[in-house]
Parts: sequence; structure tokens; C-alpha cells
Amino acid sequence: MKHATDRTALFNQLAELYSTDLYRYAMWICGNDALAKDLVQETFLRAWRALDRLKDVTAAKGWLITILRREFARTFERKVPRFTNVDELVVADEAELEPDERAERELLRAGILQLEPKYRDPLLLQVVFGHSCAEIAQQLGISQSAVMTQLFRAREKLKKRLQTDGVTGNVRELF
Repeated sequence: MKHATDRTALFNQLAELYSTDLYRYAMWICGNDALAKDLVQETFLRAWRALDRLKDVTAAKGWLITILRREFARTFERKVPRFTNVDELVVADEAELEPDERAERELLRAGILQLEPKYRDPLLLQVVFGHSCAEIAQQLGISQSAVMTQLFRAREKLKKRLQTDGVTGNVRELF
């Protein structure tokens, strides 16, 4: 067991480094500010309890994301969450975007949120966090080829959903 001071310092360092990324990921998967904050708080609570089991500090971000994803899954075991209409969701930095950019972002966000978790999770890990296929494979506990297949299918499903008339919905040349 680590010395109490070292343990606290490590935990504070992890919280400072990764709280913003964890919140951003939580918002992507749940779409609700209050729930996202609760998920991050519960993630850090569970991380504190299990901090002695963290063997490699360089893998802390993936470890925390895994805890958050599992905590989000647990919310459905405990209760049925309140659903938020994505069209009515207000994001703090909206003032910086032009109306067409806001519409494009909301179209893309709604499309991603409608994907099955099997496809949504790898896509978010790649697009939001910038993880490589190897990192995604490690975090999801699947092979790299499975990650590449799921990313390909996620983009195809998203493309099909957004390009209903075959012309529109080419969001920022994602496709």
C-alpha cells in the first residue's frame, strides 16, 4: 500500500489531469450535465477506493474512462434515467459557433447518440479523445481489428443516417 501522502498526491494529480476529459466523455454518452457531473464524481470516488490497484500510472486515463463507462451502465441498473431532448440541449460555447455550424454539430451529435453503444463507444473514444485503435482495443477489451470494423461500421451507419437524400449531411467532410 502506498504512503497516504503519496496516494493523495497521485489522486489529486489524476483528478486535475483528467476531470475535464472525463466530463466531456460523460456528456457525450449521457447528454445530461447533471448526470455527467455525477458520473465523473462517482468515477473519482471509485478510483480513490481502488487507487492501490492502479499498477501503471500511464494507463490511468484509460482506467478512469473504463470506470466511468461502467458507472454509466450501472445507472441503468439502479433506475431509469430521465431523457433529455438533444435538440433542446444548450452547450456553453454555442455563442462562438455560427448558426449553420451549430446545426451541423447538433445533427452530428444526435446521429452519434443514436448509434448502438457497440459502435458509438469506439467512435467517441477516437473522435473525442483522439485514441488510437490500439488504445481503444485495450479500453474496450476487444481486438484492434474489431475496433477498426466497429469504427468503419459506425461511420457507415452515421453516414446513412445523415445522408438520407444522398446529398446532404456531409458533416465537415467526415465522410
